[in-house]
Amino acid sequence: MCGRYRLSRRKQIIEEHFDCESGEEDWAPRYNIAPTQPVPVIRQHPTEARRQLSLMRWGLVPSWAKDASGAPLINARCETAATMASFREAFKSRRCLIPADGFYEWRNSSGARQPFCFEVNHGELFAFAGLWDRWKDPSGRWLRSCSILTTTPNAVTARVHDRMPVILDRNDYDLWLDPGMTNVEAASEMLKPYDARWMRCYPVSSRVNQVQNDDEECARAVEVEASRQGQLFG
Repeated sequence: MCGRYRLSRRKQIIEEHFDCESGEEDWAPRYNIAPTQPVPVIRQHPTEARRQLSLMRWGLVPSWAKDASGAPLINARCETAATMASFREAFKSRRCLIPADGFYEWRNSSGARQPFCFEVNHGELFAFAGLWDRWKDPSGRWLRSCSILTTTPNAVTARVHDRMPVILDRNDYDLWLDPGMTNVEAASEMLKPYDARWMRCYPVSSRVNQVQNDDEECARAVEVEASRQGQLFG
């Protein structure tokens, strides 16, 4: 799964990298993004050739849900998203990019949970494959929310966890975002483990365990004793 991630770039950098516009939406660098918090999401304009960045709640609420109080659907398995009621319609026509420059996973060892940060090309911006939906509350207000798709791990992530978020190839952005592309088989073909040659992971401090901690220290590499390295990766 993917339960925490990092997006430490300013809004202007995100806009330039993904060739999108955000209007009045604002974004400050974050180092420990957690479920149910607002996160930047990039969508294709439905009638114009331009991308839009807006904030959505991380944890998808299907349009047909009776309320938004259930467990947040922060992840969707790519193997079943096209057929599950919660994600089926979004998979067809409400796909999105969720920008990030790192994500975290934990590995259990001797009763302790060691967090790791995963990066692409030593911290460059990338995009998770995402789905989004909109839900109207009883007062008529809209809640827009999103979920990150996950897949089987590559050689780097498999050392820590049995799933990884889908990191899209930049060449697939346009097709993935196209709301007119409703071929679920073609969409599914883009959802594969990212090339492990371009990824790295390193241990970080337990500061990231606490949602209230949100600074550069959360993503800073820490030393792990040699004996404990053997326990973590043995």
